[in-house]
Amino acid sequence: MRVDIAEEALWLDEQGVVTVAQLARLSGLAEDEVRELVDLGVLEPCDPHAPSWTFTSRCVLTARAAGRLRRDLELEPHALALALFLMERIGELEARVRGLQARLARIEQE
Repeated sequence: MRVDIAEEALWLDEQGVVTVAQLARLSGLAEDEVRELVDLGVLEPCDPHAPSWTFTSRCVLTARAAGRLRRDLELEPHALALALFLMERIGELEARVRGLQARLARIEQE
């Protein structure tokens, strides 16, 4: 599948919203897989009660990661959910370590 990089950058830069079909196309996932990731709590529609879901640009990034993991590691949706949760948690912890290292560096300079 080919995704136009300019269009993808536009969506993410403008922090627009995308439909289920657009999210599926941008991520390489099937629409059913997108819906299953919503059911598993990995993706959150802007309004879960709306008749047709839309998603923020943050969901595009998460869905693209899910698509890569599914293609590269052939993970099923439950495993995708776990992997994405762990990746997010690792990112949070890495950011916290960087913040603590910066604080330590300032303290050491005093």
